[in-house]
Amino acid sequence: MSPKKAKDGKVGTFEPTTREGLRRVVITGAGTINALGHDVASTLAAFREGRSGISQLDFRDVDRLSIQIGAQVHDWKPEDYFNRQQILLYDKFTQFTLLAAKQAVAQAGLNFAGKLGLNSGVVLGTAAGGMNTWDENYRTVYEEGKNRVHPFVVPKLMNNAAASHVSMEYGLRGPAFTVATACASSNHAMGLAFQMVRSGAARVMLTGGSEAMLCFGGVKAWEGLRVMSKDACRPFSANRNGMVQGEGAGVFVFEDYENARARGAEILAEVVGFAMSSDAQDIVMPSAQGAERAIRGAMQDAGLNPEDIGYINAHGTGTAANDKTECAAVAHAFGHHADRLMISSTKSMHGHLIGGTGAVEMLACIMALRDGVIAPTIGYEEPDPECALDVVPNVAREARVDAVLSNAFAFGGLNAVIALRRV
Repeated sequence: MSPKKAKDGKVGTFEPTTREGLRRVVITGAGTINALGHDVASTLAAFREGRSGISQLDFRDVDRLSIQIGAQVHDWKPEDYFNRQQILLYDKFTQFTLLAAKQAVAQAGLNFAGKLGLNSGVVLGTAAGGMNTWDENYRTVYEEGKNRVHPFVVPKLMNNAAASHVSMEYGLRGPAFTVATACASSNHAMGLAFQMVRSGAARVMLTGGSEAMLCFGGVKAWEGLRVMSKDACRPFSANRNGMVQGEGAGVFVFEDYENARARGAEILAEVVGFAMSSDAQDIVMPSAQGAERAIRGAMQDAGLNPEDIGYINAHGTGTAANDKTECAAVAHAFGHHADRLMISSTKSMHGHLIGGTGAVEMLACIMALRDGVIAPTIGYEEPDPECALDVVPNVAREARVDAVLSNAFAFGGLNAVIALRRV
């Protein structure tokens, strides 16, 4: 069988595969806003340059925090994108989502009028939802002593707000909901979107995730866990000392392959596998066995062998426990091939977006497949024998890869891994 030639003339390694009753699922649009940029192009440029978006935090009462760095979207001006009434109704995490969704839908070139809207939906991930709204209104009631809050507080802070507003913006009348599984929220959301399009439950799904926890209350809560770094995010480096929070959103268009091909859409990548697992062990300490089962499950679902995977976008938070556990899981799942894998953590650049992090990391996976550029793990200074893998230290690398994995491992022992391949 000869390899399939893509629309751009490039020849792919994998012959398209189908399973009876299951559809192929492709990504035809992407959008983002994060500390590295307000769109996909600027984010990918930062990945190539190995540029950090982590800087000094700037918001009310930051001087009362012991952690004062983060990957903040400093130049965010909601009035550039929304009117006054919308700003009153949209928490920051919803604002980020709507901007990213607008970019993704524009790139995909879809119009959801008529029957397509009835057969399309949205599933998004977030951990905290409207954290800024919570923070502002706790101040209103407890600090300022006021007895009334704005009537939009509940619809503004609820976790499903972003998904609901996206569905209304584009007339998506199919499945619409939010997934909240801490740091794995976006991967769970995208995995479920993949399954819905693959099964025929929807023709198109907008999916991804968002988070906006960089406010006084959000950072103060995370300080209590004592897993935050005061200076930098250094995943896999022996001198790593914790994670750094970020904020932003990533949204993608997942579409039935035949539908995309029929309308001549540009295909960014194919989603080919997804697996979930639960450690059922500890609320904060990760399990290598649970992570390994999710990794193996995603490859099995995709019909891929370990040798087919060229790159993994790691969960890679920069905490001692997470990094060594993930490396052990990868080593066990891939055996001898682990030494030939590239694995990097882009959290070193855009920070940990908690429920939105997998969505921004998906962009690095697409870049690896389409452009042959592997985003680096920046901040790497000292080898760690417990993380003895090729972590693409500090400098981006050119390399052809045909299949990749995106890992997400959350507090509560909730694991979600997605497999993609080049088309």
